[in-house]
Amino acid sequence: MIEEFFSYSPYELSQAEKECLLVKELRALTLHHYQNCQPYRGIVDGMGVSIDSISNVADIPFFPVRMFKELDLISIPQEQIFKTTTSSGTTGQKVSRIYADMETAMIQQKVLIKIFGNFLGKKRLPMLVIDSAETVRNRQLFSARGAAIIGLQMIASKQIFALDKEMNLQRDMVCDFLRKHAGQKFLIFGFTFMAWQHFYKELLKMEERFDLSEAFLMTSGGWKKLQSEAVSKEEFKARFEELCGLRHFLDHYGMAEQIGAINAECECGHLHASIYSDVIPRRYKDFCPCEVGEPGILQMVSVLPHSYPGHSLISEDKGVLLGIDDCPCGRKGKYFEVLGRIKQAEIRGCSDTYAAGF
Repeated sequence: MIEEFFSYSPYELSQAEKECLLVKELRALTLHHYQNCQPYRGIVDGMGVSIDSISNVADIPFFPVRMFKELDLISIPQEQIFKTTTSSGTTGQKVSRIYADMETAMIQQKVLIKIFGNFLGKKRLPMLVIDSAETVRNRQLFSARGAAIIGLQMIASKQIFALDKEMNLQRDMVCDFLRKHAGQKFLIFGFTFMAWQHFYKELLKMEERFDLSEAFLMTSGGWKKLQSEAVSKEEFKARFEELCGLRHFLDHYGMAEQIGAINAECECGHLHASIYSDVIPRRYKDFCPCEVGEPGILQMVSVLPHSYPGHSLISEDKGVLLGIDDCPCGRKGKYFEVLGRIKQAEIRGCSDTYAAGF
């Protein structure tokens, strides 16, 4: 049924139209995982949910994302595993293991191309990755950080890694790349703290200034560490623009357990759920869905996880729905803001986990 989604652009449908597609696909995925993943079946039975009675997206059973740290959740035979992704974690933390077969991996790639294409256009562009090539060495077993970089290969004409294996800037190579593409459209990708620590701060030390006015900086997560350094999202953008003219920013929110179903930030600074996913803030006391403007715990749903039951998860983040179908950028569906981690939740984002070492 996923093919029906590909006949639309990622933000073309109103929320009502999108929900009609989502509820059919999510109900089918719930039944698929119920039949093929014993631990998930136990969760659904324990909640007393009748799959036949599901009539809207909010009815889809959900469970905490940290269950992936406690249980082996997989809905395919072991021999069909194409790749395994591990979530980020600081020393001593358990990590999630997410299993993808070839079909799921291909769907994730296709959706990433569709979503980023809506913001960047269809032409593949050179990409400077603010990370080390060591992050993606093992293609069968890699971290969420590596999975993100691998996924972005599909929208890049080439990828140049800015850091060596000791996470130091490869200055000569980076400067050559920036000179070559100055004033042109290209991509820079880095988890937020890494982009700040290893790119902005290094550029600041250089006498030479580069024209990045047409470049797009794609980031994800890591704001907690920057805010502790008195660097807000607005300050982050202002500093980059002042230093090198960078004015195109594409932050996004997602998690390893729902790879591909990213929520990208529009020109107005709002995170958008595409037609392949949805977001439902839920109240802390009874887990009922929140109204627009009412903060709650974020439930994230996605039609992409076919090989494991990650299609409906309660995150460990707080957020608020800002509106539906009426963002000034013109994209339809829900748009929202992430307000931070739930109190006492583990550090788990790629950028925040890395930043914990500083």
